[in-house]
Amino acid sequence: MSTTLIAPSILAADFANLQRDIEMINASEADWFHIDIMDGVFVPNISFGMPVLRDIAKHAKKTIDVHLMIVDPDRYVQTFADLGANILTVHYEACAHLHRTLQVIKAAGMKAGVALNPHTPVSHLEDVIQDIDLVCMMSVNPGFGGQQFIENTYDKVAALKALITKKNAPTLIEIDGGVSDKNAAQLVQAGADVLVAGSFIFKSSNPTETIKELKDIAAR
Repeated sequence: MSTTLIAPSILAADFANLQRDIEMINASEADWFHIDIMDGVFVPNISFGMPVLRDIAKHAKKTIDVHLMIVDPDRYVQTFADLGANILTVHYEACAHLHRTLQVIKAAGMKAGVALNPHTPVSHLEDVIQDIDLVCMMSVNPGFGGQQFIENTYDKVAALKALITKKNAPTLIEIDGGVSDKNAAQLVQAGADVLVAGSFIFKSSNPTETIKELKDIAAR
């Protein structure tokens, strides 16, 4: 079985000490940087934009996984490629022409991800799953960190895993929202490949140790 990847969510980092937190992730057992870009329109929150991502990319030594929670993401695909994103995830709910958006992301040299809100059925991805490198399953309503995990996520992950297997797709399953030591093992068992954790890591007394703990739980 392949190792589960851990992707700390920068949204929960200390923005006044961002470089310190980036260096911590570089030195830890984490695999990716998960970076949420919010526009205040698609979700009821604004996070950070291009200049902050550019500065993160200068210091980050691991995969940069950018999650766009914005309307009309096509406008910015090339911009995020230029800023250093390795994976670019767009929301199913924000794309009128999802297949085309996925092709544009790949043409810009990035892996293409699709995020699903809690109310969006996995079946909506059936026709494009073979073009998707990563599905980001929202296990909370997008927009704010620190929310409670939605229990229905386990069933959705299992359904998505079944679809990926049926279509023989290369797609990874990423879980975003409310991930902790309480649900990590069950998520991996259901089929998760990547665990995004924000508050659980950055609000702990020893983030490096917490990342290791998640990695260990996921590997069992």
